Amino acid sequence: MSDDAVTLEKIQEARARLSGRVLSTPCRKSMRLSERHENPVYLKLESLQPTGSFKERGACNRLLLLSEAERARGVIAASAGNHAQAVARHAAALGIAATVVMPETTPLVKVTTARRLGAEVVLHGQSYDEASERALELVRERGFTLIHPFDDPGVIAGQGTLGLEILEQVPDVDAVVVPTGGGGLLAGVGVAVKALAPHVRVYGVESRTFPGMKQAVEQSSPPSILGGKTIADGIAVRRVGTLTRSIVARTADGVVLVDEEEIAEAILLLLEADKTVAEGAGAVGVAAVVHERIPASARNLVVIVSGGNIDVNLMSRVIERGLVKTGRIVRFRLILPDVAGALAEVASVVAKLRANILEIQHDRAFAGVELGQTLVELVVETRGHDHAAELRTELTRRFTLQIDDP
Repeated sequence: MSDDAVTLEKIQEARARLSGRVLSTPCRKSMRLSERHENPVYLKLESLQPTGSFKERGACNRLLLLSEAERARGVIAASAGNHAQAVARHAAALGIAATVVMPETTPLVKVTTARRLGAEVVLHGQSYDEASERALELVRERGFTLIHPFDDPGVIAGQGTLGLEILEQVPDVDAVVVPTGGGGLLAGVGVAVKALAPHVRVYGVESRTFPGMKQAVEQSSPPSILGGKTIADGIAVRRVGTLTRSIVARTADGVVLVDEEEIAEAILLLLEADKTVAEGAGAVGVAAVVHERIPASARNLVVIVSGGNIDVNLMSRVIERGLVKTGRIVRFRLILPDVAGALAEVASVVAKLRANILEIQHDRAFAGVELGQTLVELVVETRGHDHAAELRTELTRRFTLQIDDP
């Protein structure tokens, strides 16, 4: 399929088609990110769509393009979660029967939402790619129409409406930062932005675990990516689209990678500083800005927060890891004399420096300490790295046999 199947005109038609069905989401300035970047940074909050992601746009546009015969046969979609929810919602609104195939590892919040919206949910495989294979089998068995999550002109055009909104909301934008999995969002935004404002740069961001688009546009043929575990499950795609790869190759100014710890840090930053809930895939653009993967010459930035459907258990772990990474939770191991008052002395040092003990454990038997000694492990809440270092210095001064974790 030629990459001219997606044009500015198609995207503008999609926007008219989606009016009243999909939200025009806010593009809000982030004070914390703007301070760090030393230039304005805006967050395009697609996490505020009814099903929590930008996938509403492409799914709805594609469904509205179906023929009556296709509607009657029903539709099927394979998805890591967000596309499935979007297809379920808009298919139900249009009276179309929908089946969605999701990996068995899909966060529970996405599975339950798809079912609540009326779709038949099939859990299959450990990845999007395995779910996609099962969806294609069901297409052959039951005659469904496949609503592809990214490699489809109608879907890409729908996602491209985001680009139109960004240019209207931030007319002086220099660069748009786009979370990237299969490439539908990056391709659609790239077509819209380059057609109307060719000077504006467009950057894709992937998890380093799944660098499919980066490798695809830098090599002669798109490779199959082995991948691995990532908290950015929404962009964990082993093979990008053929159409999206072609469009991205001519419209994107680059694709950058971020690490898992950087994604987790970005989730926490968005939650704490911008009061915004983002899933891993939705936060990769912020991670790229914070860790300076986007060229410094790009001053006015718009970062797309593409989704907010994060599992609450994962959110809890991300918060805890983030607190450790920023020095607000630290662990100390101290060897103390096993006598009355020793632990009280430790507690008094922590209290004096206005830190807070969260956990405390004694180990006399298995720590390898001498008789008359005990190993005490403290988990302490502090105000950050400087405060933690001050506490470490005082504990080291008072307890010379201290062992502490950096």
